[in-house]
Amino acid sequence: MKKINIKYLLNRLLALCAVFTMVSCDTEFPNPNSPTDLQIINSREGLLNLSVGIRQVYSTSTLRFIIETPAITTREGGITTTFLNMVELEDGASALPNFNSNVEGLWANLLRVNGMCDNLIEGASNVQLAEGTRSGMIAYGHLFKAMCIGSMAQNYEQVIINTSLDNQASFVSRADGYAEAIRLLTEANTLLTNTPVSTEFETTILGGQINLPNTIKAILARYHLFAGNYDNAITFANQVDISIASQFTYDNLNQNPVWGRVFQNNNPNFKPRDNFGLPASFVFDANDGRLDFYLTDLDDDNQNGLAIEDLKGFFQTNNAPIPVYLPGEMSLIMAEANVRKAAPDLAAAVNAINAVRTKNNDIFGVNANIAAYSGATTAEALLLEIYQNRRAELFLTGMSLEDSRRFNRPQPTNTPQTFTDERNRNFYPYPVTERNNNPNTPTDPNI
Repeated sequence: MKKINIKYLLNRLLALCAVFTMVSCDTEFPNPNSPTDLQIINSREGLLNLSVGIRQVYSTSTLRFIIETPAITTREGGITTTFLNMVELEDGASALPNFNSNVEGLWANLLRVNGMCDNLIEGASNVQLAEGTRSGMIAYGHLFKAMCIGSMAQNYEQVIINTSLDNQASFVSRADGYAEAIRLLTEANTLLTNTPVSTEFETTILGGQINLPNTIKAILARYHLFAGNYDNAITFANQVDISIASQFTYDNLNQNPVWGRVFQNNNPNFKPRDNFGLPASFVFDANDGRLDFYLTDLDDDNQNGLAIEDLKGFFQTNNAPIPVYLPGEMSLIMAEANVRKAAPDLAAAVNAINAVRTKNNDIFGVNANIAAYSGATTAEALLLEIYQNRRAELFLTGMSLEDSRRFNRPQPTNTPQTFTDERNRNFYPYPVTERNNNPNTPTDPNI
């Protein structure tokens, strides 16, 4: 996959357009009135604009695919449209082609932001900047690059770490992808510890909406868990200040991407599934506040007979903010890691589960506010409880496919339209656009 053309991208950003093309075409003509690529990455103003652009592209078009695509695969959502891309996603298994627009959109957008981050990191390393602005830009680039690599590893068997100008990008295992994301975040964490962000970077780029040090620690905890580094996951989850919010904000030009798919023009592409898409064997307390936070009873089925509800939560208006991570995730990371680590601490796991179950002061309002856990305290029982709470607490955050595999939920069949499957794929095929351009593209997974 080629790196994106920065000049083209920033021209679009400066026009405040939220929709971006896949890659610049070969017939682009020079504009003497627009900045060159070198001017953008070699100037303070260009790098500040690029920083804003990274957040805009990630939080709009990229986040749409991060949330929506696995949501349909894992039954968090049920389709309410006849658009082929959504039909193929819900049918799943071998019916999901590598030219599906969600499969392609997820891949391409993650690579796009990855390449933007490389340019930001390179430029910030070379341009004269205040030290706190430089450290902020580099850490910020590391954070978004790590999130792109991590999201790719959650959905594809092999991933691209570094984009390529000559369509020769190498693939690595998803385990290596998580390792690289952790390396980037560790460097960012060290950088900010030594040189905190400047007032300029905080005001111009973060705007009080994203707490960069806190967010880096939270995403480090997430990927250490996914990588099986359980002690490190606990360490970083404990360091996150859950009283501080980090969120993506939206306006009329850069709109909440899930709102655009569920509410815009009263023409939904999907709606949330009943019971958070879990089988009936997972029973929620009727008073669980997360049911009312995310769902409104609809008592209806979609075209494939899947029970659906109306959506609430972070997605009801075009400018509703979406958290970068949720505080409850940190408790659930600690719960799971304490069960899975080499010397399990099941008592600590129960305490962490109860921190989620009894929570009534979540900064975003995601409060179960129910009784403490009273079930069996075996590792198997606790992992089921953790999985159920992750599904409710972290609903529509893009982690459901990773979770479904990690908790060894039943394998999908290879028969399309098996709507009783908890998930209908293990990994997505590599997009045809990558396969047609990059000779290093691996064989598609069977399912």
